[in-house]
Amino acid sequence: MGYRVRYEKGNFKTGSCMLQSSKVVVVNRFSNIEVKINSLIDLLREIEPDTSTLDEKQKQLYFTIKQTKLTL
Repeated sequence: MGYRVRYEKGNFKTGSCMLQSSKVVVVNRFSNIEVKINSLIDLLREIEPDTSTLDEKQKQLYFTIKQTKLTL
């Protein structure tokens, strides 16, 4: 989808953050794996990417993520 994912140490509370509307997502490398996954899923729900670059399996996963609410 054109986004770069960087794993860095950060001083932010969630597991990830978007850098000022750029296509860079920074994931806190010290977060546990569940927080990293949930944070990336939350970001996927917030953005409206161009899905024309995705194949059918990727589109199906993306639309499933958009429609599913995770509860822990």
